[in-house]
Amino acid sequence: MLHALLVDDDADHLMRLAPVFRRQGFSVTTAATYQAASEALLRELPQVVLIDVKVQGGDGITLFENADLANVVDIFLMADEPSVASAVRGMRVGASGYFSKPVDMRELEGALTEYREQHASEAGDEGPSAGARTLLTGSSPAITKFLRMIRKVAATEAAVLLAGESGVGKELAAQTIHARSRRSRGPFVALNCGAITTDLMESELFGHEKGSFTGAARAHKGYFSRAAGGTLFLDEITELPLELQVKLLRVLETRRFFKVGGEKEVEADVRLISSTNRDPANAVRERKLREDLYYRIAQFPVRMPPLRERGEDVIELAREFLAAHVEKTGVEKRFEDQVLELFRLHDWPGNVRELKNVVARAYILAGDAITVDDLPGNIPSGHPTRGDHVRLTIGHSLEDVERRIIFATVEHYAGDKKKAAHALGISLKTLYNRLRKYQLS
Repeated sequence: MLHALLVDDDADHLMRLAPVFRRQGFSVTTAATYQAASEALLRELPQVVLIDVKVQGGDGITLFENADLANVVDIFLMADEPSVASAVRGMRVGASGYFSKPVDMRELEGALTEYREQHASEAGDEGPSAGARTLLTGSSPAITKFLRMIRKVAATEAAVLLAGESGVGKELAAQTIHARSRRSRGPFVALNCGAITTDLMESELFGHEKGSFTGAARAHKGYFSRAAGGTLFLDEITELPLELQVKLLRVLETRRFFKVGGEKEVEADVRLISSTNRDPANAVRERKLREDLYYRIAQFPVRMPPLRERGEDVIELAREFLAAHVEKTGVEKRFEDQVLELFRLHDWPGNVRELKNVVARAYILAGDAITVDDLPGNIPSGHPTRGDHVRLTIGHSLEDVERRIIFATVEHYAGDKKKAAHALGISLKTLYNRLRKYQLS
């Protein structure tokens, strides 16, 4: 679903605007102040922003003047008294339209219809042949939206923050952004901020001169220097010590840095992409991430969906991983249908990385066909239950859904049919009749 952010300190006007966007298929977030709008942009980047030029607490246009968001977000401005000066500033940040307040709803409806038609034509560029899909396979709405966002931001110089659970493929996403960027001919350099000790981190980031500290027998080239002209990917940036976060902030603001023990400033010619498996807002609250650095590295924040939210992508990915093993070894193998069904039912707490490992293990163990016996024990067995949850794929009949729920509830209560009947809200006699019916069928 498309998402829109509406910014106006006139609550009645917002109430009239929001239904127009919803009729066009948008989910809507509203904000009444400049600060609230800034926070909303960091929580979830919308496809469209409609903002008052004179929003409470700031200037609506300045929200976009210091970032590359205009290449990613469609911006519409509105004002009580539109002026040539604000129109020119709006054009400079890439605004798509300028409305007088109160906004003419028919005019707005027409602009949104035109936007949706353009969006639909752009979607054709995102089929399986698109460059990004060589690294991130899938056709679910969740991954399609994600791929569209990184395709658009790749052409900018905006600092990207990738938030997502471990194993979703954040480094692959960063490589995809780099490959589609103007810096694609430059190096892509990745640093895991949690893998290097605090004592060595500054030297690893910025490099050091010979003799700058005990053991520095020769000069060392840091990650910023190695990534010059290209992209620097800081994986798990919330693991970076706070004192180094201050220095990183200064580098991002000045675009220059000193090597440890150095006296000459070095230019920081890099595009920064960061990642975290934490919720960024929580990381700020828990003092794992400085708020001022957060705003600097998250000019374009984007959440990577976990595998459990991607529907049939799990089957596409599994088949792709299997095909890679077949191509490497020359030994043809296939999945039994029951295996693919269990893949659909599994929660995949380790996400794409877990699926890749499961397929690799099964390929080694299997004969001509990968069966349930080739899967590890944590993959669900014949029953679609996991803990106190039941998972169902779309397409089951109501009778089949009822049967699964009843069996899962009886199993949950360890065969105590009285407790199961109470939980299901049916009589014990009805439960016995249902079980007898299922047994006969």
